[in-house]
Amino acid sequence: MLLSKDLESRFRAALMAAQAAGELPAFEVPEVPVERPKQAGYGDYATPVAMQLARVARQAPLAIAETMVRFLDVPSYVEKIDVVRPGYVNVALSARWLASQVDEIRRQGPAFGNVELGQGLRVQVEFVSANPTGPLTMGSGRNAVIGDALASVLQAAGYEVEREYYVNDAGSRMAAFYASLYARYCQALGVPEQVPEDGYLGQYLVEMGEQIAATEGDRYLHMPRQEAVAAIGERGLAMVLDSIRSDLASMGVVFDCWFSERSLYDRGLFQQILETLRQRGYIEEREGAIWFRATALGGDKDEVVVRSDGQPGYFASDIAYHYDKFVLRGFDRVIDVWGADHQGHVPRMKAMMRALGLDPDRLVLLLYQLVTLRRGGEIVRLSKRTGDIITLREVLDEIGSDALRFFLLSRSAESQMDLDLELAVRQSDENPVYYVQYAHARIASILRRAGDLPFEEGDTSLLTSEPEQNLLRALLRLPEVVYQAAVDLAPHHLTYYAQELAGVFHGFYRDCRVVSSDPADRAITLARLKLVDAARVVLARTLNLMGMSAPESM
Repeated sequence: MLLSKDLESRFRAALMAAQAAGELPAFEVPEVPVERPKQAGYGDYATPVAMQLARVARQAPLAIAETMVRFLDVPSYVEKIDVVRPGYVNVALSARWLASQVDEIRRQGPAFGNVELGQGLRVQVEFVSANPTGPLTMGSGRNAVIGDALASVLQAAGYEVEREYYVNDAGSRMAAFYASLYARYCQALGVPEQVPEDGYLGQYLVEMGEQIAATEGDRYLHMPRQEAVAAIGERGLAMVLDSIRSDLASMGVVFDCWFSERSLYDRGLFQQILETLRQRGYIEEREGAIWFRATALGGDKDEVVVRSDGQPGYFASDIAYHYDKFVLRGFDRVIDVWGADHQGHVPRMKAMMRALGLDPDRLVLLLYQLVTLRRGGEIVRLSKRTGDIITLREVLDEIGSDALRFFLLSRSAESQMDLDLELAVRQSDENPVYYVQYAHARIASILRRAGDLPFEEGDTSLLTSEPEQNLLRALLRLPEVVYQAAVDLAPHHLTYYAQELAGVFHGFYRDCRVVSSDPADRAITLARLKLVDAARVVLARTLNLMGMSAPESM
């Protein structure tokens, strides 16, 4: 149960009951905001709704608040309700109820934090989807972390989620990649061959060319050039995809589907959609090309779908791909995680949805900003190994998956961010990754030290001190955090919560001796061990949602 939503419902019911009794005038009862007070001492939840209603109710906010509380069906988890000037209603949770939730958290185990928001709706999260023309970079790393954590949050919120990687294995960029790799293969065998002007120059292609030459010899040189370029290109595509899969697996990112762009054309789907849009009046031919009339549907400019040379443009694939997602595969909602440099594409994507007869709101384009790497105060621009691009793999090897995921998730997607490689590996409280994971390791240490003490017998009603109650409040926030992260499509909420929870636990540990050898302390020892075990459940679940490990020792 989400306490904030339950209170919201009860407050609305109280307002309507007061209206029915003639204590409040008739007006449309709004959604009631229920929030956490910013200052300690004002309870656990509060609502300012009375101040919002003062104009329509034509009463003082304080009077409205007092009337609403008189008609409130007070739940068992509430200990006290205060009405304070100028019209806030503050709610304090029951200490006994809070203590009773230890057993509930432990009963739910790894499922604690789940909420019923999605009601089983099918959601596809498509993320990373970097062109398979080279190794993943840090930009793709942030994409991967945001998309994967968001998918986990949506699953916890009751959605049926599929993770998808869109493989851009068609079009001019793949042709340039194929030709570039062929040139590097030839060069590895001492045959002069120039990389095309629009080709790829990275050191990784030199290494791939040398690897193919070492394993295959000169056999591609004896094939017709066009056939050889295609064959080597396919070989290179497979090598790049294997590298991408490996890097993502090192971060714990696994996709349900790797979708081939080429399949859209091999199946004839693009031609089918093109004809449908032509019949609907959204396609026109001019300047030797075929255009999608995005401006007729709210877009800021029309888009080329087939170029004058007869080749499909980038947007052609977008149309067919999203038709496949929504119409053929039947997703209720699709979330595409894109770099912020795609901001200008958003209007045309919404226009595309309208052209296909689909609700544009079913497609969400989640845009993220890029990452600046630092080592201390210095910006890191080039690879140490090659003097070239910095790959995701290099950063993974330096700081590890857990640190990388936490830092890349620690800001909202629309915020630019710095990642300090030195801080990420520092074993101190300055490093938020260390701080959070050390809390879990400390919990594991406490439970090991308890040995075979039967804390299942612990009486949680003894957990009444302020540090114990504060820890209980923090533990019970996880469902609310999951709910808000799912509504906002903002998995970075988890990093803030994880740091807050770790801080509260460290404070509890400082102020409360958990395991005592004094027989007189046996009852409180067992109760506190039970609480510590509940903290283990919640912190491990939070780390799991972020795709991080929960270490037993550090």
